[in-house]
Amino acid sequence: MQHDELAAWLRLTTTPGVGRTSARRLLAAFGLPQAVFAQDLDAWRACIGGAPAQALARPPEGLPALLAQTWDWLHPGGSAAPEDDARAIVTLGDAAYPPALLDTADPPLLLYVRGPAALLHGGGARPFAPARCLAIVGSRNPTAQGAEHARRFAQALRAQGLCIVSGLALGVDAAAHEGALAAAAGPGDADTAATIAVVGTGLDRVYPRAHHALARRIVQRGLLVSEYPLGTPPLPAHFPQRNRIISGLSQGTLVVEAALASGSLITARLAAEQGREVFAIPGSVHAPQSRGCHALIRDGAKLVESAQDVLEELRLPAAPAPQPPAGAAAASGADDPVLDALGHDPTGLDALTARTGLDAAHLQARLLELELDGQVARLPGGLFQRIGLG
Repeated sequence: MQHDELAAWLRLTTTPGVGRTSARRLLAAFGLPQAVFAQDLDAWRACIGGAPAQALARPPEGLPALLAQTWDWLHPGGSAAPEDDARAIVTLGDAAYPPALLDTADPPLLLYVRGPAALLHGGGARPFAPARCLAIVGSRNPTAQGAEHARRFAQALRAQGLCIVSGLALGVDAAAHEGALAAAAGPGDADTAATIAVVGTGLDRVYPRAHHALARRIVQRGLLVSEYPLGTPPLPAHFPQRNRIISGLSQGTLVVEAALASGSLITARLAAEQGREVFAIPGSVHAPQSRGCHALIRDGAKLVESAQDVLEELRLPAAPAPQPPAGAAAASGADDPVLDALGHDPTGLDALTARTGLDAAHLQARLLELELDGQVARLPGGLFQRIGLG
């Protein structure tokens, strides 16, 4: 993108009072932003009305500084971006713009993107080349079981060649990104993003701050994406807005855990409105984080218990699953009386003692072994919960 072209795009997208709908009307009527700004006030007024046209006549305050900041961000090492952290701005008119978003009612005008240079600039690859994307979203405060579901589903689906899309938030989002990054190489892995994180800030910021390291890992094997200009802080209104991009990039949205007032239900609703599939994992009737999923299932979302359920609903073929090594079942704790007694709901020691018949000392020792083995999580209030999909 040339300097003057960038200036015109930034002016169009940051002028207060000119929203995305008005901007798209201007682009449809006059062409690229440079052509838009070659028109007079009367032409703008006829296209978008008086107040937005008047706003457009005045360049927004701070535009020169934002232009300089954005240009420097695009060229951090001069003309050549670092191989492991390239940057790009993809506009609504670019050939590289994700086709899936063009099919939505409110596509973003600009996408700021960070990722490997091979995806953004090299070898004819395009940043949004994968057509097989699945969004995985859910609670910021999931149960141990919910976080493990998100990680394992993401890992299994990425191993089948799907790109996992989420929002870099705490909880389920982070677990989904982690699972995708941990997956073995699937079909076309070298040419596609493992995971896409759509964020609600400018890409010169990471929110939450605790995810700086995760964001860095995503940049190496996936994409960070935002529609917001550099310097944009984490404003509450931005996160529901970015959800339409998460669902819009994806063939379907999987909700792992969600309370009834969760933002994840916004993403699921947007996915349904965009004509995409909605999936939900059922959970414990005692967990508030499961109620949103149960509501989605009642309203027609597809109940899923395995990654294979998702693949079948999306009509995607599955790669052959590797056979577990001999003895794996025993090592995983299959037929373990404590795991059988624990089930999948949070359970206290008294209930486990009654179910297993073990004395407290032996029971606590076995629970510690299972906890260290990653099969049981210790919860507040002296409760224990089995984790994993088995």
